[in-house]
Amino acid sequence: MIQIGNFFFKYRNFLFIILYLLLFLPSPPLFGENRFGSGYYWIAIISGLSITILGQLIRGGTIGLAYIVRGGKDKKVYADGLVTEGIFDHVRNPLYVGNILMLLGVGILANSLWYTVIVMPVFLFIYQCIVLAEENFLRGKFGDSFDAYTKKVHRWLPRISGLGKTFTSMEFKWKRWLIKEYNTQFIWLCGIVLILLFKYPHLTNGDDDFRNILAVLFILLFGGYYFGVRYMKKSGKWIA
Repeated sequence: MIQIGNFFFKYRNFLFIILYLLLFLPSPPLFGENRFGSGYYWIAIISGLSITILGQLIRGGTIGLAYIVRGGKDKKVYADGLVTEGIFDHVRNPLYVGNILMLLGVGILANSLWYTVIVMPVFLFIYQCIVLAEENFLRGKFGDSFDAYTKKVHRWLPRISGLGKTFTSMEFKWKRWLIKEYNTQFIWLCGIVLILLFKYPHLTNGDDDFRNILAVLFILLFGGYYFGVRYMKKSGKWIA
């Protein structure tokens, strides 16, 4: 599994593109129509949005408190130091937990049965392999320190106790959060809006022209956010 993890670590950025594209494959609904014809789509919308937003909040909290570079070195697993503070004191892989919740949430939001019950388990297996490859590297580099950390903090299940103290005892660097996440947030927000508008015509009363106008307006809005943060980063006015 470690070899599989090293392979997917190298190409993990392309993995997310594929996963987002799979959202648009035809699939039976996760929440179907009831016998009165009114549908259960509100369950998909509310639960999907709640889960995917929770994932982004976990990523935001992680990056804002104690960011860890997940990019590796020369497309291989690498780390300069062992980060154990911030959200990393509550779960060993908070960024990955956030990613999983974000993708699971949009899968539910898209009301896709195949994505939720087939694609997501495959994705979880790949992530498990990547994490095992990372842990193999960290154990080799940090030895007993990493082993002590693994005994204290779970790989996937966050520890909720003490979370408030973690946030109050550390400075939240919101500029770093925006600089590191604006690209992900742009794709994520556009995906949510497109799913809502094109998957659920009920929301615009079946008016295609109104739906298309809303889609363009939201994409322009998110594009303004994207290029605004990008400018602040490239100009040096905001520093991560």
